[in-house]
Amino acid sequence: MPFPMLSTINLFPLLGGFLFLLLPSEKKGLLRGSALCLSLVPLCLSFALLLQFDRSTNVLQYVEKFPWIRAIGVDYFLAVDGLSLTMIFLTTFLTPLAILTSFSIEKNLKTYLFLFLLLETGMLGVFMALNFFHFFLFWEVGLIPMFFLIKVWGSENRHYAAFKFFVYTLSGSVAMLLAFQLLYLASGTFNFTELAELSQSGLLQTQLVFLTQRVGFTLSPDTVMTIVFFAVSLAFAIKVPIWPFHTWLPDAHTEAPTAGSMVLAGILLKMGVYGFLRIVLPIFPEVLQRFAPLLGLFALASILFGAFAAMAQTDLKRMIAYSSVNHMGYCMLGIFAIAAQGEVEAKASALNGVLLQMFNHGISAAALFFMVGVLYDRAHTRDLSKFGGLRKIMPLFAGFMGISTFSSLGLPGLNGFISEFLIFRGSFPLRTGLTLFATGGLLITAVYLLTMIQRLFHGPIGSSHPHLSDMTQRELAVTIPLVFFMFLVGIYPSPLLELTNRSVLHLLEIFS
Repeated sequence: MPFPMLSTINLFPLLGGFLFLLLPSEKKGLLRGSALCLSLVPLCLSFALLLQFDRSTNVLQYVEKFPWIRAIGVDYFLAVDGLSLTMIFLTTFLTPLAILTSFSIEKNLKTYLFLFLLLETGMLGVFMALNFFHFFLFWEVGLIPMFFLIKVWGSENRHYAAFKFFVYTLSGSVAMLLAFQLLYLASGTFNFTELAELSQSGLLQTQLVFLTQRVGFTLSPDTVMTIVFFAVSLAFAIKVPIWPFHTWLPDAHTEAPTAGSMVLAGILLKMGVYGFLRIVLPIFPEVLQRFAPLLGLFALASILFGAFAAMAQTDLKRMIAYSSVNHMGYCMLGIFAIAAQGEVEAKASALNGVLLQMFNHGISAAALFFMVGVLYDRAHTRDLSKFGGLRKIMPLFAGFMGISTFSSLGLPGLNGFISEFLIFRGSFPLRTGLTLFATGGLLITAVYLLTMIQRLFHGPIGSSHPHLSDMTQRELAVTIPLVFFMFLVGIYPSPLLELTNRSVLHLLEIFS
């Protein structure tokens, strides 16, 4: 029997976390070191996965599939392909950095670190599972730890932000659960691959109609699939988040601890985009094509309103939170653009750009939220108007913050450029008008990010913060790996594109 690599990566943080709980609470140095070491094991294994992955094929790899709950036909079904592998690596990469960021936490440290290990298991499970039962289980596991991280260790309005985050996310989860219950009753399977095959053959639509007729409704196949499509898409739209379901995000980011914001922006938002790629495109291609022009307008609204809202902020965390809405809008633009008629090359460019943008935004957003946390730990404020001249007293911070900002801006040579370039290159011939308006988001992004740089680092030193210390060795240990990937992907993106391209082309074949 082959070594269960995916199960080991997925479950190690959880199993290690239970052993972690046996450590004495008063030995905080031991707790910090143990949690960091436990989080490094999945990173090493996912890196090995990355190196051994066969880039020449689109088939699912490292498949683990066997009957799990026979009574309802649930399989334990894990596998990876180019759609999921980069996100698995990103998850295992950012989690140790988030734990290292948390070394300054004193309150209920053991519980805090255990929640991060539990959160990592939930996130990894989402990117590996190909059965809805398993997928939904880990989707919810990712919700609960983040709720408590915000509610217990957050800032002044943490209770409101945690409650809002929970209600929004749970509402989408309930809609998705009901939709998949309907799909299961019609098809008898929870497996994503089987549901996609049934949908593409037309059998799923027919079975859904028969099901609705048995309970007294007379609906056309298109109507039934449309209802299920929107129920599933709602959960992912909230998680991305797409306008107008985005209002939970600025509050959650503003009140979350620094490490929580890093993981929330770096990974949890990507779960929504991943859901569209893994589930919506293969199972509901015809419905997506029908509603893509409307959904593209929501993506455009996310891009423009997110950028304008970011420009209006004086709180640094809220500014970066709204910029995440803006940047995730580019991902959704690329996804909805491929539903138009056009060349496969353009569609492949757009989807490869989406996958690369998911990785790149995870790196740059995590770095920006970390840098804001570094500043807040010293100045105890995030008000942009209170700062100035920081490059004179914090040159290392100014340099790394500048690189992270230009990465988010999409400066050529840094990682943000290539992913946004591919999205726009692919989307322009497919949705020309929509893409032209979306370029306005790039201009607005440049305005608010450059304004932030100007106010933070230039001009006279802020009178209330004349003696701020520069970055510590621990803070540099978090920052340097993030900056390394900004340059690596910006200069040499081919390895990541080789990982994704085969799976993208296969998805386009299914979608067509």
